[in-house]
Amino acid sequence: MITNFPNIINQDGQAHYFGKIINAEQKHIYFNELLNKIEWTNENLVMFGKEITTKRKVAFYADHLIEYTYSNKTKKGLEWTPLLIEIKQLVSSYTGSNYNACLLNLYHDGAEGMGWHSDDEKEIIPNSSIASLSLGAERKFALKHKATKEAKSILLEHGSLLEMLGSFQKHWLHSMPKSKKIVAPRINLTFRQMHT
Repeated sequence: MITNFPNIINQDGQAHYFGKIINAEQKHIYFNELLNKIEWTNENLVMFGKEITTKRKVAFYADHLIEYTYSNKTKKGLEWTPLLIEIKQLVSSYTGSNYNACLLNLYHDGAEGMGWHSDDEKEIIPNSSIASLSLGAERKFALKHKATKEAKSILLEHGSLLEMLGSFQKHWLHSMPKSKKIVAPRINLTFRQMHT
């Protein structure tokens, strides 16, 4: 476990930004292999009573029999690939936590984003570590406290790691705002600790 990375929020949970943890050559290799070998699918979500298909693509990999339900859809975990196991071990070496699931998002460009939400579904172990690895285009990560409305943001760099833990999901919302200026793709891997 690598310590001494500051908590970017000052109350109600922790969010540690480790910065870039992958070298330039490895970032390129990881990004291209994930882009081409992950079983990406468009996501069907129910919003305001209507089912929509997102441009953003997703994939869910996990230990045997783990399922994840959000937005009224249940995903069964796909079998870990050798590359995902390698990345999971790297992330664990920084956070000191072990993960049994990973939700991946592929944003083709800045026209695709993610609205305000918390990762607080019942399958996720409360207060556990969620580690978010970013590859590709740099994107703004926005945070907002549910009660005080305090707002913060951080730029997630190519090859960087952000960890959220403790009571963070209970008290904070997070989002990835859209931006027309961004024309390159981004892949995000969120490693999770889920009930088995």
